[in-house]
Amino acid sequence: MVAPLLMALLLGTVLYGYVLLVHHGVQQLAAEAARSAVAGLSDAERDALARNFVRDNAAAYGILDPSQLQVSSEIGPPPSAVIRISLSYDMTRSAVYRLSSLIPLPSPIVRRSAAVQRGGY
Repeated sequence: MVAPLLMALLLGTVLYGYVLLVHHGVQQLAAEAARSAVAGLSDAERDALARNFVRDNAAAYGILDPSQLQVSSEIGPPPSAVIRISLSYDMTRSAVYRLSSLIPLPSPIVRRSAAVQRGGY
């Protein structure tokens, strides 16, 4: 009698753990891409560095499918001098969201961003 409830609780824990792991991975990737963008000498080079970093390193996060990532960058003009890298990741194709009829899950679109101050002062 208790077994179905415990199985549902265990399934929910595993599913939410996976979702949180993806959220954390996307946030870490955005932060690392923003830090890599600081090395650029121009705004175009900073944007290219961030995009290339995401492209080259997304596969290192075993849970992320690089084809589902979208990158955008916003480089503020001086005096703000902030580089903001935003990532959007679509989890609708993951195995977890195939089980979403059993347990309600958060939105399958993960949006995270990171900002760093532009160097060169």
